Amino acid sequence: MLYDADPMTRDHHRCDWAEGHELLASYHDEEWGVPERDDRALYEKLILDGAQAGLSWLTILKRRDGYRRAFEGFVPERIARYGEKDVERLLADPGIIRNRQKVRSAIGNAQAFLDLVEETGSFSDYLWGFVDGRPVVNRFRSMAELPASTPTSERLSKDLKKRGFSFVGPTIVYAFMQAVGMVNDHVVDCFRHAPLAE
Repeated sequence: MLYDADPMTRDHHRCDWAEGHELLASYHDEEWGVPERDDRALYEKLILDGAQAGLSWLTILKRRDGYRRAFEGFVPERIARYGEKDVERLLADPGIIRNRQKVRSAIGNAQAFLDLVEETGSFSDYLWGFVDGRPVVNRFRSMAELPASTPTSERLSKDLKKRGFSFVGPTIVYAFMQAVGMVNDHVVDCFRHAPLAE
């Protein structure tokens, strides 16, 4: 549900990055910063954040349905078995970003995901362990204060790479952490900050 500002009070402020396009606004209002603990959904988000590298998030949002179709619902067990025919099929699909490295990364990350889950039991528990199981609540007043990465995203990035994941640099990982609610980086006057800080 897309939230509209109250024209009488004008107190329904969003984070600046979410203004200007309905897809960004609805993503901000409904998903960004909401704690996610479902393994499959976390895998999907990690792949989409990696696909974003060098592009805008709006570009990815416009193709998200295409990604979900092309990658068969982002079921890691299925994607981990993809071979060269699947790579070529994906590279011919206009519904996704047709970048060979990013396509191969999604497949390799599915394999790394399955290995990690076999070892730890849960991708969610593994990830949330980096923030002691609960969101880090920041109190930034402007988007300019938000960091591109943090010591925690650097640690998580390093560990993911060690486990065979790719397109998981500290900046991508921090964007992922923001998106899945491991950190609450809504600015303090954004109407979503307080509900997600409870």
